[in-house]
Amino acid sequence: QFFAPPIVAALERTSAEGSLDASLLEPRECAVTVLFCDLRGFSQRAESAAHDLRGLLDRVSAALAIMTEQITACGGVTGDFLGDATLGFWGWPFASDEAPLNACRAALAIRRHFQALRGAAGHPLADFEVGIGIAHGRAIAGKIGTRDRMTITVFGPVVNLASRLEGLTRQLQVPILLDEEMGAIVRHRLSPIEGRSRRLARLLPYGLETPLTVSELLPPEAEYPELTSEQLVRYEEGLEHFLAGRWEAAYHCLHDMPPADRAQDFLTLRITQMNRTAPAGWDGVIRMPGK
Repeated sequence: QFFAPPIVAALERTSAEGSLDASLLEPRECAVTVLFCDLRGFSQRAESAAHDLRGLLDRVSAALAIMTEQITACGGVTGDFLGDATLGFWGWPFASDEAPLNACRAALAIRRHFQALRGAAGHPLADFEVGIGIAHGRAIAGKIGTRDRMTITVFGPVVNLASRLEGLTRQLQVPILLDEEMGAIVRHRLSPIEGRSRRLARLLPYGLETPLTVSELLPPEAEYPELTSEQLVRYEEGLEHFLAGRWEAAYHCLHDMPPADRAQDFLTLRITQMNRTAPAGWDGVIRMPGK
């Protein structure tokens, strides 16, 4: 119910009797990659579907099934269901250098599935969109809970960060956001035929104390030609100008993005509001006002 088949097989091999070794499920601290995936606009749908809650539940369950199928297909562990959201993680019960990359593969597969459904007229999930946040760090993972109720999940600041990143996808208007460490991993280790990334902004999320540079995870150019690799380079050039306070130059770089690219709106709006002039004492950090 929680694990991908290869993990189940590996757990079984650790026991001489061929049965699952439950001790491996005990909580322990380890490096994990956490994926938080949420359905956008669920509250509005719930309100409008108050007359057909069963139908809404069936649709949400089908959406959650897509998320969990891709998480397990990419070797991840399915953690909690939080209403209309799914938590998945990699790096437990077995450590793996592929954990961050597999999380990215799962996120891109989830995006791909929901994007395909948006073009399927009459499909019950055609109007669903998702936001995904991915973060990498230390956490406690395993069988966690109380004496009366236990679940397989992950606990630590990295989980909160993945959730915050998912929330920021709405404000930055992109489907998938990565924390700083994940952005570096994708740039150096993920093949461009699998996926790409671009640094979007340096933010201080509401309630956190340390700013971070967030990146967008994108499909490969062959799958998503709406944004070419050259345009991604041009955006990051604009971001460098923005961070350094050269907002006139930043504006011209960002203005070269295609109109369909909503991410550039996040920076250009701030630039135009300030008449293309960085405020006094500018440190490159955008402080987010809320979750």
